[in-house]
Amino acid sequence: MSFSEMLREKTKDSWEQSLNHPFVKGIVEGDLPLETFKNYIMQDIYYLKHYGKIHAFAAAHADDFHVSASLAEKAKNTAEAELTVHKEHAEILNITDEEMENFKPAPTAYAYTSHLYRASLSGSLAQIVSAILPCYWLYADIGKTYEDAAPETEIYRNWINMYASDWFQESTEEMIDLLDDLAAKASDDEKEKIIEQFVIAKEYELAFWEMSYTFETWLSEK
Repeated sequence: MSFSEMLREKTKDSWEQSLNHPFVKGIVEGDLPLETFKNYIMQDIYYLKHYGKIHAFAAAHADDFHVSASLAEKAKNTAEAELTVHKEHAEILNITDEEMENFKPAPTAYAYTSHLYRASLSGSLAQIVSAILPCYWLYADIGKTYEDAAPETEIYRNWINMYASDWFQESTEEMIDLLDDLAAKASDDEKEKIIEQFVIAKEYELAFWEMSYTFETWLSEK
């Protein structure tokens, strides 16, 4: 069993809940209220802006220039592709400039990005890659699992197709392979830290669905 396979097994319960969360099922079946998807898109635009920066941190931590270049390019390509899709969604969902200017991330979105920055400050490339991998891997799994789904709502079809695409699947495999290579050179103590980063990030991926589905707010705003 590879290191990445062990991580997947270690988070299998969270993984199954993520694949079958009502938010995801609502997209697949086409009956998720558009207002709920709009909430998700706004939170995810915030997340992706920080996610791209974390890739830059990872690139700066790499000793191998080819790895640095690959991570920097991946940050650029991933951000451009996903934010383009989200921009299209924003237009369809009538997300106004005023809404974005006044946007405030929900607690989970803020905490998840904070976790990624904490991983970036650890000084370990493997820990950063481990923290950003669940986002790639889960979305790639959703794409492959539901690639034959055909919800009537076009933006839901586009969302699924984005993550089922060969480009996204290949990009995810590259990140999995990179983590396996880095873990093979890590000490036992370092491996425990790598595992912790992955497990926590995976929990935040599940929490992100719940946050979006329930319109999570800060306690003082309830």
